[in-house]
Amino acid sequence: MRTMIRWMVPAEPGNKSISSGAMQESIESMLRDLKPEAAYFFANGGKRSGMMVFDMADPSQIPQIAEPLFQILNAEVEFIPVMNPEDLQRAFSKLS
Repeated sequence: MRTMIRWMVPAEPGNKSISSGAMQESIESMLRDLKPEAAYFFANGGKRSGMMVFDMADPSQIPQIAEPLFQILNAEVEFIPVMNPEDLQRAFSKLS
């Protein structure tokens, strides 16, 4: 299932994780493991934030993906099912 993960890292844990290299390692690992179709990094509400859209094969992947963000970066994490335009068109065709 196409899924968006969004995370926000508070300033102090973010500062420490950048200094130690943990944030860089965490993001590189996510990019390598998830192979996202899109990835963006930004400030949101004064926190370092990011989002990736990737294919989640099974919901049992959630802890494997989220725990490093929780434990290493002290991040807030959300998983959101999403659609691209083709998915939306298929959904509309099923509504008729």
